[in-house]
Amino acid sequence: MLPGGLRVITERMPSVRSASVGFWLGVGSRHETVRQAGASHYLEHLLFKGTPTRSAREISASFDRIGGDVNAFTTKDHTCFHARVLGEDVPFAVDVLADMVVSSLVRSADVDAERGVILEEIAMDFDDPSDAVHDEFARALFGDGPLGRPVLGDPESIEGMRRTTIASYWRKSYRPERMVIAAAGRIDHDTFVRAVEKALGAWLVAGGQVPVRPPVVRTSARRPAQATRGLSRRIEQTNLLLGVRGLARTDERRFALAVLNAALGGGMSSLLFQEIREKRGLAYSVYSYASGYADDGAFGIYVGCQPKRVSDVVGLCREQLAQVASDGLSTADLDLGKGQVRGAILLAQEDAESRMSWWGKRELLAAETLGVAEELRRIKAVTAADVQALAADLLTRPLALATVGAPAKLDLEALVA
Repeated sequence: MLPGGLRVITERMPSVRSASVGFWLGVGSRHETVRQAGASHYLEHLLFKGTPTRSAREISASFDRIGGDVNAFTTKDHTCFHARVLGEDVPFAVDVLADMVVSSLVRSADVDAERGVILEEIAMDFDDPSDAVHDEFARALFGDGPLGRPVLGDPESIEGMRRTTIASYWRKSYRPERMVIAAAGRIDHDTFVRAVEKALGAWLVAGGQVPVRPPVVRTSARRPAQATRGLSRRIEQTNLLLGVRGLARTDERRFALAVLNAALGGGMSSLLFQEIREKRGLAYSVYSYASGYADDGAFGIYVGCQPKRVSDVVGLCREQLAQVASDGLSTADLDLGKGQVRGAILLAQEDAESRMSWWGKRELLAAETLGVAEELRRIKAVTAADVQALAADLLTRPLALATVGAPAKLDLEALVA
């Protein structure tokens, strides 16, 4: 740990020539007020617009010049600025990322110019029904609270965003004790730490001395705030998400949930895929997913189908959920789920960027930072009784349903009653 509470974590991969570096910040859309909605993502854009020593073009051109790339993303509970470069260029990548994160200008002119870009991004997501339905599902599940609001904000909040709001949010949120710097690939840990210390300098002692995880912003009670949400669109297909409030990311049952999710909708042999697509031909895309946050979570099933098939699809999903809640998984499905999770974990370790993300995200967000071997051990230890107990709780919770494209005459509330 460095002064100010900054954490640095690396993994050396001698067999690769590249390295991935990530600056992970424990701040995302769930930490915003209503007036700040979209500020985390807005700031992600603005930190690429220039520093006292580098213009926006110089930032991008400098990575192009060495054959590397730089990017960023924002989620509900964290933000990450990351770069992939050759091993010998790691100190350079650290210097540029540190300059962006700590010393960006955040000028009023850039705020105004980027406003149009972000409004276009919001419009693009709204026009894509498979993206829009996830935002509608979050609103149905979590209401108008922090987890229910879209990461990008909405047109009203973005139109009203001012430089003072964003700059204040930046200075308050981007602190050493709320940051993890992770790297994997052709890395020497001591050399990397020296590069971080050189790049960040006095900023390291400007924050507190104790590292902190992202603050918890409490969500509402377990019942969905609004059981259904539907957007009518003149499109050929209805995109739907059916699900329940899930588990917090620190819940000990998260390993059982990973197995349950894989068995239910994680692949082509999953129960939902087989029942909805293979046996009945009702849809092309069918999958389930689980998201965990500091104090809450979501479990959802996505299906894209023709509008006339929505009722049948929702009914089949509910039947599968009820059956697993009652009977658990068969031995074959349990083994299948475990195998899929194990394979996904191991395959994700094949490249430096995935391993950098593994360590950065876990150090920033998790209650304990587990290595790959320990995660695999805990997945292997999941029993049929563990999954059945979880399913009996999770899959019987009040349902939320969101659709994009469903005809107005469809009674969504009746489908989840």
